[in-house]
Amino acid sequence: QVQLVESGGGLVQAGGSLRLSCAASGRTFSIYAMGWFRQAPGKEREFVAGIRSYDGMTRYADSVKGRFTIYRDNAKNTAYLQLNSLKPEDTAVYYCAADDNYYSNLVSYNYWGRGTQVTVSS
Repeated sequence: QVQLVESGGGLVQAGGSLRLSCAASGRTFSIYAMGWFRQAPGKEREFVAGIRSYDGMTRYADSVKGRFTIYRDNAKNTAYLQLNSLKPEDTAVYYCAADDNYYSNLVSYNYWGRGTQVTVSS
């Protein structure tokens, strides 16, 4: 099993920045991809970004391209999501996810964290 714990959420003004962290524990050697999703009130959970551990390949939702950056420190088993130029519509609970599929498409995951709240005020 893999456990994921997110941190770094908070309240920020529009145009500001935040960095989210996701620390993995347990069978971390089995993780080939990590990603971030978000869910706003009344909306479905949506993909934000993903990264593969062995080749660094990344994938982003169109809504965050150019503003958010995902990266990973394999030695620390931690993934990060740098959020820049934040907008009120970025307000959501952000969830970390991990995948033990070597051929991960960076969109589907089988381990989930509990989420961290990001609120962007206008």
